[in-house]
Amino acid sequence: MIFKRYILFITFLLTVISCAKLKGPEKPKNLISKDKMVSVLIDAKLLTSANSANKLVMRDAGVNLNTYIYEKHDIDSLQFALSNSYYAFYVDDYEAIYSKVTDSLEKLKEKLKEIEAEEWKAQTKREADSLAKVLKEKELQSPKNKDSLGTIILRDSLQIDDELLEKSIEEIEDLIEPITD
Repeated sequence: MIFKRYILFITFLLTVISCAKLKGPEKPKNLISKDKMVSVLIDAKLLTSANSANKLVMRDAGVNLNTYIYEKHDIDSLQFALSNSYYAFYVDDYEAIYSKVTDSLEKLKEKLKEIEAEEWKAQTKREADSLAKVLKEKELQSPKNKDSLGTIILRDSLQIDDELLEKSIEEIEDLIEPITD
């Protein structure tokens, strides 16, 4: 009976001690600010998400992937590790940092999509212009545009351009297949 009470008392004491609020890590002397931490984490995420071809290009350019972020932000690995563990203990601060990182990465992703769309439009326009030029040259060289002596009969250039543009647009639309989910 005494042994059961002794075990119950030790269990209760351990439960109370374990439920006491933990002190947590001390604030590092060289703690990275929240804004700088956001920048560091964004760069780290971008660097780790780069594919092997991009990493090879960076290595060829003389970028050391292991120290790039530390050198860029003028920090060291210990400073980053201590700051990261400090912010990780205080979940609200860490959550605010990561929400900024997520928002920034989403904005970068949207900007990249806009740039890719503009490049695609420019490429499509160049292809359409080249196609229209080729079609115009073929149109001018066809027998129906020559008189009986073989000289080229020039028609209204706007009419030719409109006809060629309509033909090229129709041909381009036939080449482009819609993407569906």
